[in-house]
Amino acid sequence: MTINLRNLGLFGLVALLIVGTGVLQSWNVALTILNYGLISAVMALGVNMQWGYAGLFNVGIMGFAALGGLAVVLVSMPPVGEAWSAGGLRLILALAWALIVLAAAILTYQRMAAGRMRTLAMVAILMGGFFSFRALFDPAVAAVEAVNPAGTGYLGGLGLPVLLAWPIGGALAAGAAWVVGKTALGLRSDYLAIATLGIAEIVIAVMKNEDWLSRGVKNVVSIPRPVPYEIDLQNDPGFVARMTGWGFDPVVASSVTVKLAYAGLFACVLLILLFLLEAALKSPWGRMMRAIRDNETAAEAMGKDVKRRHLQIFVMGSAICGIAGAMLVTMESQLIPSSYQPLRFTFLIWVMVIVGGSGNNWGAILGGFLIWFLWIQVEPMGQQLMLWLTAGMADGSALKDHLLDSAAHMRLLTMGIVLLLVLRFSPRGLIPEK
Repeated sequence: MTINLRNLGLFGLVALLIVGTGVLQSWNVALTILNYGLISAVMALGVNMQWGYAGLFNVGIMGFAALGGLAVVLVSMPPVGEAWSAGGLRLILALAWALIVLAAAILTYQRMAAGRMRTLAMVAILMGGFFSFRALFDPAVAAVEAVNPAGTGYLGGLGLPVLLAWPIGGALAAGAAWVVGKTALGLRSDYLAIATLGIAEIVIAVMKNEDWLSRGVKNVVSIPRPVPYEIDLQNDPGFVARMTGWGFDPVVASSVTVKLAYAGLFACVLLILLFLLEAALKSPWGRMMRAIRDNETAAEAMGKDVKRRHLQIFVMGSAICGIAGAMLVTMESQLIPSSYQPLRFTFLIWVMVIVGGSGNNWGAILGGFLIWFLWIQVEPMGQQLMLWLTAGMADGSALKDHLLDSAAHMRLLTMGIVLLLVLRFSPRGLIPEK
């Protein structure tokens, strides 16, 4: 196997940037960038699978990542017994009734002949089902959310190990992607983008407003961890003695140890996904997907079911985004629905894929680390640069104030410059598709 020295040098440069952060700033900052970079790389792999393999323009990344984060709450948080007693069963029955109504509407549409009678039957089923659902659902929600709203006010989860939430988060995102894909993948690429963005906004709106499910804007905190807590390490005499003997501050060492543990878990997920995606890309299935991407008409003429394959890869890529979303919430130990902003979970991930190299898994990983490093470090570096540039200016100067205020926009400016430079000098990305 030949080693591409250019690609190796690019990864070496990113590693040098992270190590340099540890040496010049702190290892806690460097490891935080590393962990977020690992999660970003996983999410970029999912988007690269959809766009690079099949040419599907998905801008609903935020929604699938949020569903992965929601899975962490539903799986790992302990159940709230009082809330279940107050209205949990009624709430489940209401949701089951909603599914029955939808199934009845679908069967009516399929079994009855087109015409006025089918339309009237559909309207009757949906309207009657809606009002009966609200009659069951609203009192149950009110009862659940009234149980200690400051601390709980929701049903909680299953109380299972948090690591189980990662594949379940992927499955939850995959299920949502299947529903979206069945209706939206027949549309043109621009309409698909609008549809996926709309679905993402709906998911976030539900998470913000349905307190019984995710506590809404009150957030879910103290999510269990798969790694030790810093305070537990600091209270462990063996750990303290070992770190002191090695010349480290136990408080700092505990934080670094926890971040290293997270980095190990995230790296394992990334490596497993990379191995599977590389094997898939080099298989006949991967060659077929790229053939469909390059010329759908020719692929259909060869007997390939294009829509089915698009749905398949859309679901798989969304599942990877869901896993990344679950990893993110696990590391942060909290679910904050209002934090799911398109700027971070859509625009930034797309920049990672484009800069790294669309269609190349290694490029997506490189883009994930590089862009996240710049996203974190550019603003403080820009602030220092502006302070240096304005050091000789008089206090209160309009130009000085303007330059200092402009430092807050360095992130977006840098992302734009990086994207333009890459598109100008390496249009296929830093590590192009082979």
